[in-house]
Amino acid sequence: MTNTTTKVAVLGGGSFGTVLANLVAGNGISCALWMRNEQRAAEVMNSRENAEYFPGFILDKRLNITSNFDEAIEDAELIIMAVPSSAYDTVCSQLEQRISRNTLILSTAKGIRADGFRLMSEVIQEHLPHNPVGVLSGPNLAKEIADNQYTATLVASASTEVVEASQTALASPTFRVYAGDDPQGAELAGALKNIYAIIAGITGSMQLGQNTVSMLITRSLAEMCRLASELGAEPMTFMGLAGVGDLFVTCTSPLSRNYRVGQALGQGKTLEQAVAEIGQTAEGVATLKTVYDKAQELGVRMPLVDGLYRLIYEHVEISEIITSLMTAQQATDVEHKVKGI
Repeated sequence: MTNTTTKVAVLGGGSFGTVLANLVAGNGISCALWMRNEQRAAEVMNSRENAEYFPGFILDKRLNITSNFDEAIEDAELIIMAVPSSAYDTVCSQLEQRISRNTLILSTAKGIRADGFRLMSEVIQEHLPHNPVGVLSGPNLAKEIADNQYTATLVASASTEVVEASQTALASPTFRVYAGDDPQGAELAGALKNIYAIIAGITGSMQLGQNTVSMLITRSLAEMCRLASELGAEPMTFMGLAGVGDLFVTCTSPLSRNYRVGQALGQGKTLEQAVAEIGQTAEGVATLKTVYDKAQELGVRMPLVDGLYRLIYEHVEISEIITSLMTAQQATDVEHKVKGI
């Protein structure tokens, strides 16, 4: 796959899809950004600006923006899925019978479907069982990528073709793409950290100290590894960009949508008010109940997830939840250790 022969299609014109498509076009690779709304696609194409997400950010003149699905995916060797997780089944159904088995798919949504605890790559493979699939995950705030802040991400896949194609398409002087071979772990990490970002937003609104933030992030990581191990993922994946990296940035930055939902909850707003205030998809809200149910089913101890679930769905007071967390039976700090080092 070379820059002169590659066409990439990015499906989804939200904040992340827009910056990824712009990276590809900036590398001189033919790229189409598909937006579902015809009027918005025309406006962005004409103005070279996605004003809804990045006012003032001028898109590369080589980037094609279209609402025509067939036009966007025609001859694409790599398709980047940047639609919300709730739209994956619909978009993948559209791809069936339209693309060849050789077309590479890269998933970017950080969610888990409640029906069968399905990861997004699994949803893709149910519709496109013969296509190589990879997962992109990491500390990747879209606005900072658009501002050319130095950023790194992980592309994890069993297919070296997907990894190499993604690196060719996306890598730039300010955006570094690392390779990984544990897509399940990367995808779980990306989805789970959204829950803890909501909790971090709540603590942020309460103006708690750095000791508390540090405790929250490290205990969040412990819970993530605990569930991942039970599900068969590699806990060491959580020590990299998709785990610690993404967890840290999402739990500390007000640019994170899930963090902002938490801030609103901490200010006493209802979940509905918090989500409406953000105005964008915050995957952690839907992921919370799915993960809570799975942890209950498997008997995995996840006290932070339990606490947030009780706050949102059982309307327990924050003070009561904090007290129960801090006075619970003392537990082991590090549960997963690398032997032989």
